Formats: sequence, C-alpha cells, structure tokens
Amino acid sequence: MQSLNILTFILLVIGGLNWGLVGALNFDLVAAIFGDGTALARIVYGLVVLSAIYQIATARRQIEPLAG
Repeated sequence: MQSLNILTFILLVIGGLNWGLVGALNFDLVAAIFGDGTALARIVYGLVVLSAIYQIATARRQIEPLAG
C-alpha cells in the first residue's frame, strides 16, 4: 500500500507540473515526450486521473492520523 501511495503521489506531481507548464508557457511536456494525442500520452493522462481518484478516496485515512 505504501508503494501505491508513493506511485500515485509521483504521478500527481508529474500531472501538476505538466499543468503548470501548460498554464505558464503553453507547453505540454507529456505531449512533447510521448506525442500529441498518442496512446502513450493518453495512458499517462489516464494514470494521473486514476492517481487523483485514488488519493481522494484514501485521503481521509491518510489525514485522520495527522489530526490526532
């Protein structure tokens, strides 16, 4: 479970950085690496979405120990 949390966190950071580049510089790093609209780029975007859903679903479990 710990490794899944780390993997989803890394994917969310990649997604956040990519969106930051899109917003600031109009540059899509994922599309630049894998090609615009290619299956690989869509897989990366899909993994970022699944990571966000996973993190949302498990957020309560992760935050409750911090709240005390």
